[in-house]
Amino acid sequence: MDIVLIGYGKMGKAIESIAVERGHRIGGIIDVDNREEFTAENLQKAQAAIEFTGPLTAFENVVRCLEYGLPVVCGSTGWYGRLNEAKQLCAARGGSMLCASNFSLGVNIFFELNRTLARLMKRFPEYSAGIKEIHHLRKLDAPSGTAITLAEGIMDENPDVKGWELDGDGQNGILPVHAVRENDVPGTHTVKYASDIDDIEITHTAHSRRGFALGAVLAAEYIHSRKGIFSMKDLIG
Repeated sequence: MDIVLIGYGKMGKAIESIAVERGHRIGGIIDVDNREEFTAENLQKAQAAIEFTGPLTAFENVVRCLEYGLPVVCGSTGWYGRLNEAKQLCAARGGSMLCASNFSLGVNIFFELNRTLARLMKRFPEYSAGIKEIHHLRKLDAPSGTAITLAEGIMDENPDVKGWELDGDGQNGILPVHAVRENDVPGTHTVKYASDIDDIEITHTAHSRRGFALGAVLAAEYIHSRKGIFSMKDLIG
């Protein structure tokens, strides 16, 4: 399969390595220095695109892929306020897209564990929930898309949690989410339930970007011959 990479930072390079290992060909690379090459003509031989840029450019990149009829996998976060627009365009064009806040298979298992714990903990209001995420200094959005997905999972399972707030104090049913930026941290997420008696924590720690890269390539393999709007739940079954 020919894959176009949109974004060629550390994640893009990790995706390139995994894709080649799995027998795919990189049919094009679009980055900040060659945006003029992001044309239908240049991408016509590709079977899928994988987009990892940032919150300021992701929506435009996804839309352009859909307009070109190119299945697109998007791992950028911080732009989900316009996600429904992209989904509507995908449906109207009969296209294919898979957007995820995190492509790591381990993180997606962590998402399900988070939901299960939230279902258990809603019976015990003496525990207060909170989320902490740590990422590298170059990550532009805060909190991370993964942390938001964790927060939404807790909200879905516990009706007493009304919303989330960045660096909040956990009052009035609002879940506090804390974002920390440190040098060269691929991603660490912790969900904590604290009481006067004890604490309960679950943590996912990424050791490298390869887990995210593998999941993105698997997603491209999954959608390139399908039509529709997909998620990592579709991929992992």
